Amino acid sequence: MSTKYVFVLGGVTSSLGKGIISASLAKLLQARGLSVTIQKFDPYINIDPGTLNPYEHGECFVTEDGAETDLDLGHYERFLNVYTCQNNNVTTGKIYKSVIEKERAGQYLGKTVQVVPHITDEIKRRMLSLGKEGRYDVVITELGGTAGDIESLPYIEAVRQLQWELEDNDCLVVHLTLVPYLSAAKELKTKPTQHSVRMLQQNGVHPDIIVCRTEHPLPADIRKKVALFCNVKPNAVIESIDAKSIYEVPLLMVSEGLDRLVIDGLSLNESPKLASNPDLTKWKSFLDRLFNPKSEVNIALVGKYVELQDAYKSILESFIHAGAQNECKVNVHSIHSEAINESNIGDYLSNMDGVLVAPGFGERGIEGKIIAVNYVRENRIPFFGICLGMQMAVIEFARNVLNLEDAMTTEIRPNAKNPVINLMEDQKSLTKMGGTMRLGSYECTIEEGSLANRIYGKLEIAERHRHRYEMNSSYVDMFAQNGMIATGKNSETGLVEIVEIPEHPFFIGVQFHPELKSTPENPHPIFVAFVNAALKYKNREI
Repeated sequence: MSTKYVFVLGGVTSSLGKGIISASLAKLLQARGLSVTIQKFDPYINIDPGTLNPYEHGECFVTEDGAETDLDLGHYERFLNVYTCQNNNVTTGKIYKSVIEKERAGQYLGKTVQVVPHITDEIKRRMLSLGKEGRYDVVITELGGTAGDIESLPYIEAVRQLQWELEDNDCLVVHLTLVPYLSAAKELKTKPTQHSVRMLQQNGVHPDIIVCRTEHPLPADIRKKVALFCNVKPNAVIESIDAKSIYEVPLLMVSEGLDRLVIDGLSLNESPKLASNPDLTKWKSFLDRLFNPKSEVNIALVGKYVELQDAYKSILESFIHAGAQNECKVNVHSIHSEAINESNIGDYLSNMDGVLVAPGFGERGIEGKIIAVNYVRENRIPFFGICLGMQMAVIEFARNVLNLEDAMTTEIRPNAKNPVINLMEDQKSLTKMGGTMRLGSYECTIEEGSLANRIYGKLEIAERHRHRYEMNSSYVDMFAQNGMIATGKNSETGLVEIVEIPEHPFFIGVQFHPELKSTPENPHPIFVAFVNAALKYKNREI
């Protein structure tokens, strides 16, 4: 059986949840026994989101193979519990770069290079590439942006061509749109959906299924109206109502019959793998623990992008996973590190059961993070530092325990007298910023008997990285002699990956990004252990 392709497009407004709908559909098809992957096409001209400020586009999600990608790939991995790769995220920048490189190499034989057919051909090639690997029954492609965006037009045109080129039962288009409720009129309005679909149809793309985001249930007459004016069957108008959690959406889509519509539309009933119903036993067990916690904790997230929730998306989701594992509701209190100083730190953290100091780049908010680490270290509050958060823990210890004058990272102070955090040697000659950090999965050897060893239950791990600066190895022995131990190191380079303070009830900093590998069905062990420590701290057990 040939690979099937589903395209998920959006209309009316952004942030309707195309990524969640795509991930939910993929989850349901996977739960029926099919092999599924999801890819995201973003219309911006950046090669990848690696150089984007988190305020622009949320967090940058990093895959196992070191690709800096859109945060929706995080949703894909969390829902499917399988890894994505660099081929799962494509941007306009990548498309144009590829076409221009081919033109410079003379591969177009002197032809005039145009959006149609050259750009659209490259888009189609990438849309079909994962399907041609022979590993997947279904490839779901989410298109960023909304119908009518100028930058999205080449992608819409590529989908139009594929609808025409592929067999009828090999291609299906899902359009996610908004049905707003006007409180003054006390009515749900379908006109935005009608206009959005009409705009798609004017570009030659005909949706097979329309998913309507709504705050209120869609009555039968509204569904019939959408179906009539948008040229789909009434049962192909799907209600996507606000849910208590994004993880509830797959169950809502089952009740709406989205998976059955797709299976029928793609003639997947012929697949010998296909189960009659999706097996969501583990998923429902997770939701049961999530919605019925037996306790709760308050954890501070100290960072500098806290105004935008998506900037720390994977961390927040990891707390949801770890909370459910501990049957505990985790209340995350976002604290802007720029607001922290010596006089107010107690006001922020004295009532917290744990403190996570978040990753980031640049000088802004650095001192606030260091003050926060000092407070939790001295007051024995459970601490977890990620990437820059770990580096701030190293600097704080150097200043306040080792009394090293001018201890700092060379990212902020290149000529620091004590550069306890330093630039990696192979980074010093680089002039380009994009895609040049230590990226992707690297192995780490853990010291036996350490906190990390107890958390992971093993001595060899692999975690994902995204950084340039490292703990300066020349200081490691001095730190160890005074109570901060490097308990995890890269097995090849000896670079420090994990630091701990054994005398502290729970104090761990990691150079990598554990949040990128946490899923509902496999919550990350460090987050699980941290939430558990916060619970014990709250109950005065540590």
